[in-house]
Amino acid sequence: MIKAVIIDDEINAQSLLEKTLDRYFPNKFNIVEKCNSVDSGVLAIKMHEPELVFLDIQMPEKNGFELFKYFDVVKFEVIFTTAYNQFAIKAIKRSALDYLLKPINHLDLADAIKRFETRNEGSFAQKKLSLLLENLNVNDQNISKIAFPTVEGFELIHSNQILYCKAESNYCSIKKIDGITKMVTKTLKYVEEILPPTTFKRIHKTYVINLNYVVRYHKANKEVELTNGEKLPVSFRKEEEFINAILQKY
Repeated sequence: MIKAVIIDDEINAQSLLEKTLDRYFPNKFNIVEKCNSVDSGVLAIKMHEPELVFLDIQMPEKNGFELFKYFDVVKFEVIFTTAYNQFAIKAIKRSALDYLLKPINHLDLADAIKRFETRNEGSFAQKKLSLLLENLNVNDQNISKIAFPTVEGFELIHSNQILYCKAESNYCSIKKIDGITKMVTKTLKYVEEILPPTTFKRIHKTYVINLNYVVRYHKANKEVELTNGEKLPVSFRKEEEFINAILQKY
């Protein structure tokens, strides 16, 4: 069984999550303790050494992110639970960590648990949480690196190394300026949401490009040419938005 701790200041939320786990994942989880604050959560983690922590973000006195100040080495995986806070969610996504929006849907929960079981074969918790704390302290323009989920785990890529992103069914390929392409186990929409919006723009249902690497726009052919010589299509619906983004940037 997976040893887990739930940290949430709302008793009803604790109970609902525990009941959902019992109902949809019988005999899979051992909830060793339910805590209503960061301080009590730290004590529970140090006492029980869980494999997984369900951690609420918005709590009185200390938010969930402050939990990690009390651990030199993070040996547990984390699934964040939250009702709001879009900035925090973007930082979590950029760090390849899982989150669940309240009220928690059992299908989303199942996906998060599946990912936990896959990556638990080789723990990346420390690196991901260190990256999260870094991402929480920078704005979109200063994002240094993003953790993109892959089949093997995750790939750390600086946003300024990305030439463009391309939809590949339910996955997404990332073309870097060094010519290397990485396959990400997320949709293009997901990737677009975690990239700096002032630098990256959707030009087509299939492509998101880095505006810094645009060389020219062929209006007649509706094609954008990038620094590597590739020409990508710009859809009629995205053309005006793309041109305005270029004008605003330069």
